[in-house]
Amino acid sequence: MRIIVPMAGRGSRLRPHTLTVPKPLIPIAGKPIVHRLVEDIAKVINHKIDEIAFIIHKDFGDKVPQELIEIAEKLGAKGSIYYQNEPLGTAHAILCAKESMEGPIVVAYADTLFRADFTLDTSADSVIWVKQVDDPSAFGVVQLNANNEIVDFVEKPKEFVSDLAIIGIYYFKSGETLRGELEYLLDNNVVKGGEYQLTDGLENMKQKGMKFVPGKVDEWMDCGNKNVTVETNSRMLNFLHKDAEENLVANNVRIENSTIIPPCYIGEDVILINSTVGPNVSLGKASHLTNVKIENSLVQTHAHIRNANLDNAMIGNHTTFDGTFKSISIGDYSVLE
Repeated sequence: MRIIVPMAGRGSRLRPHTLTVPKPLIPIAGKPIVHRLVEDIAKVINHKIDEIAFIIHKDFGDKVPQELIEIAEKLGAKGSIYYQNEPLGTAHAILCAKESMEGPIVVAYADTLFRADFTLDTSADSVIWVKQVDDPSAFGVVQLNANNEIVDFVEKPKEFVSDLAIIGIYYFKSGETLRGELEYLLDNNVVKGGEYQLTDGLENMKQKGMKFVPGKVDEWMDCGNKNVTVETNSRMLNFLHKDAEENLVANNVRIENSTIIPPCYIGEDVILINSTVGPNVSLGKASHLTNVKIENSLVQTHAHIRNANLDNAMIGNHTTFDGTFKSISIGDYSVLE
């Protein structure tokens, strides 16, 4: 089994946090979004993962490819790096990794997390992960027949056709078949809005009689902007705390006259002085908090925060904050004091 992860977009809606770090490497409960994504996929597919192929942009720099390869290796897989340097659509992005599209594959966009408890139907030609939503008009949705097979894909329907939203994770029994369909789109210049779309390839496969079935997830967590990313961090902390899946507080945290209210993630070498942390807070390694009350917030590494009362805050790496604002969004290397 191989996993293909298109992640070449910078994540402009999450700025300033994505000015120095690609969105999929923003940490959620102490791990990069893309790391948690591939871990959760591995649990659902219940197959050995041979390779994880990451599609990135050349401007991500030299450090990012190595971080991604290490994520793959932690799952016992080979890590491969491909590049998409022009935003030419979902089909084009996936096809950038065509050398890795062999055998059964999972395609997963690295801006979403999920929780699911279903068995992957490997007899189907394709499984599309979906989540029931209240407002389907904001999403691409699928329609099902009486046999629980997908019979149509509808992008942002103006009138109700289905409430099963496509979350951006797909299984294909044959990577070669998908590759052929996507190559057809590019070779014949099948574009919509100037981009090559995966859904056009899916529609062609369906017209040829291939079987598509839904994989329904229990929870779908977005990381599109600051507010929803902070919310996703809180939800993930609660899942991990409930399931006791991970050790969320490092052993070498220095605590002086301070309280931690779970669930929280507290990284290595964190120092807490006269502070109350939690619930629903992630603190990256080597962060220092003095005279701080913080809840429902996401703080990355090496942040120094003093004299603050924070809620719904997102604070980047190597920042300094000393002030009275409560709900803040501060990018890497910022100083407010």
